[in-house]
Amino acid sequence: MNRLAPSRATRLVIGILVGAFFVIPMLSTFLYTLRDGDGFSLVHWAALADPEKASAYAPIWVGLGNSLVLAVVTVAIVLFLLAPTMILVHLRFPRLRPGFEFLVLLPISIPAIVLVVGLAPIYREIGRMLGTGAWTLAFAYGITVLPFAYRAIQASIDAVDIRTLSEAARSLGAGWGAVVVRVIAPNLRPGLLAASLISVAVVLGEFTIASLLNRQVFQTALVVVKNTDGYAAAVFTLLALAFAFVLLIVIGLAGRIRVGKAES
Repeated sequence: MNRLAPSRATRLVIGILVGAFFVIPMLSTFLYTLRDGDGFSLVHWAALADPEKASAYAPIWVGLGNSLVLAVVTVAIVLFLLAPTMILVHLRFPRLRPGFEFLVLLPISIPAIVLVVGLAPIYREIGRMLGTGAWTLAFAYGITVLPFAYRAIQASIDAVDIRTLSEAARSLGAGWGAVVVRVIAPNLRPGLLAASLISVAVVLGEFTIASLLNRQVFQTALVVVKNTDGYAAAVFTLLALAFAFVLLIVIGLAGRIRVGKAES
């Protein structure tokens, strides 16, 4: 078995290549934001606080606000619809898992443009009943994040014997609501946190669906601002990446703190 494991040098090379794949584009973008006529400066970063340019950056703040609302609604769909359904299938209907898994993973194989074509008639009806607010994109985003959130949650389900936990809780008189919320969910915390992070990242980075359905979100706003100020668009892109990175650290620390408390 040890012969199949990569050597330390191989792991180091792979780590450097993967790190460079992420670091080089971000570093290049950061250096681009520092470019000035006389060299490098923070003038483009300071311009974000310039009242005279507030109107030019207004679409960014509107789009960011819409994307954050969409992220909250999409995470709610994952946590309160997808996760309980997965638990139900695992505990009560295990024979349905292959078909359920196929349906959940299917959106990853469908291009966004094809997905929009299918969703367009549905969104016409949604617009008539619920309006054309950007938050309605959460229905489409909920479908988009299904494959990624499913894998994250399923990994935690496979790592924990939730069937034994649920039977033990039920034998002590707990109802199904208490079993899911107080027994199963804490044990699936890493998967639920990872699924939430992935959902937020997908929502903040999605452009095609919002653009074709004519909704203003963070990515479409970046395109609008880029037409007038390319430096500002690059700055906001870096800030969004930094936000996602900080969120990843917070979720990772939350998971470790929970595991540490459980072990103690």
